[in-house]
Amino acid sequence: MTGSNAIAPDAKPRLPRGTRLVHNEAQGGWVLLAPERIFKADAVAVEVLKRCTGEATLDAIVDDLAATFKAPRDVIHADVTKLLGGLAEKRLLEL
Repeated sequence: MTGSNAIAPDAKPRLPRGTRLVHNEAQGGWVLLAPERIFKADAVAVEVLKRCTGEATLDAIVDDLAATFKAPRDVIHADVTKLLGGLAEKRLLEL
């Protein structure tokens, strides 16, 4: 995958087996736990990752976030594809 535009609008992102998003007070909030790795998730990443269930498409996730946060869809789309692309490159997300 190269660049943020490589994610298909009908892709259904999901966390791979063994990776999960959990709230962990010891880590100071939300973290993405993967085998032998842990990543702190900021508030934006948490909102996106909560929607990455393997059921919703990229377009549906972007539409939901744009409506929920009353933000421009094109801005949300750019941010979400960048985040998901980066997580997929680290094998923390399946597209």
